[in-house]
Amino acid sequence: MGRTKQSPVAVHIRWMIRRDMPAVLGIESQGFEFPWSEEEFIRCLRQRNCIGMVAEQDDQVVGFMIYELHKNRLHILNFAVAAEARRTGVGRAMCEKLIGKLSHERRNRIMLEVRETNLDAQLFFRSLGFRAISVLRDFYDDSTEDAYLMQLRYHPSQEELASPTNRITRLAG
Repeated sequence: MGRTKQSPVAVHIRWMIRRDMPAVLGIESQGFEFPWSEEEFIRCLRQRNCIGMVAEQDDQVVGFMIYELHKNRLHILNFAVAAEARRTGVGRAMCEKLIGKLSHERRNRIMLEVRETNLDAQLFFRSLGFRAISVLRDFYDDSTEDAYLMQLRYHPSQEELASPTNRITRLAG
């Protein structure tokens, strides 16, 4: 994968629960010019393939990620870290948790869209190994801004490539 840095702060990452919504909405409104509403979060999280995770420090939610599970990929829909916790390893820890869900056989890439003006996010995801693979013209409903479609592909180890498995051998062994 890419290089990994040890987080300088203790971060606990867990599934998002209803009680987290006020903190998540606070981080969302602080971080985005056009934030999601509570209804948008709830509508998304009610879908079977939509997952929310939060990062906690000292029992405070300091970051969140919303992503979708698809047959062969994960798609980050929304991701933010509280201003006071940025550049401390929180975002990297959440992304590394998601990258850890990739595999050679099933979901082998992570995709997301980043606003063309969000250079911090572009550089952050690039540092994790994501690459811009296309430009999505006039992508957003709230502006005429373009987005970069960024992708991280899973690269299997030599051991994974040397020992192919299928569902039957996994079940048997």
